[in-house]
Amino acid sequence: MYYFKPLDPKDVSPRALVLSLMSSAFTAPQSISRLISAAALFDIEPATLRVAVTRLLKDGLLESPDRGVYKPGPKSKALTRRVQGWKDVASRIVPWNGDWLVALTGHLGRTDRKQLRLRERSLALSGYKETDAGFWVRPANLARGLEDHRADLIGIGADDGISLLRVSDRALPEGGRWESLWSTDELAHTYAEANDAMMKSLERLASLPCDQAARESLLIGQAVIRTINFDPLLPPELGNQDAFLRMVETMVHYNNVGRKCWQAYYTAMDGA
Repeated sequence: MYYFKPLDPKDVSPRALVLSLMSSAFTAPQSISRLISAAALFDIEPATLRVAVTRLLKDGLLESPDRGVYKPGPKSKALTRRVQGWKDVASRIVPWNGDWLVALTGHLGRTDRKQLRLRERSLALSGYKETDAGFWVRPANLARGLEDHRADLIGIGADDGISLLRVSDRALPEGGRWESLWSTDELAHTYAEANDAMMKSLERLASLPCDQAARESLLIGQAVIRTINFDPLLPPELGNQDAFLRMVETMVHYNNVGRKCWQAYYTAMDGA
């Protein structure tokens, strides 16, 4: 779920595009004309884009502070803030003393499929993995206190009834090592893949037409940001934290270049 894979233009739906733009570094409200210009890069018709915006408004994921202008809605603000915080990810981790965070979810039920998806997404976004016993765990190397962290989980979709524990001692059956829930080799590989994709893209963006440059920067940038946001933020004892932070540093630079690509594209469209 958290491994890097560049987005395919054909997989960019109107809904996903709008939500991506709303959670990007462009934090100002977006006009419908800008959204339509962005949609044109992915062969999404204006009428189709407008339908997606209307449905997002109905679902509370967008709101309109003025006619034809949109920003994240009440049901997406917490998640949008979480996604936008990728650049500050280093501030969310602290040295690990060996403790673990345990999220208890068995009592919450699984019949509400929509809520189940929201719960599992919030846990995945926070680096948890599910154990064979049915509860979720992660290393306790997050900077937020337990109560604040629980509030964060709820804010991005977890149930109000979720329970969190901090565990310092464990007695597990054979083969139940929590450390093995993450593939550190695959994580290291994904950091290298993401860095390589960004570096190769940076070499060619300046020579591309502004529409192609804007499209490529979104396809690669959003994929890297997703990789960052779904990373489990493992401590150095369990993963290659330095390689992860180098990927984030590269993405900060790539994001700045990508913003310029989009500004150039919008300027060209406004003057057309």
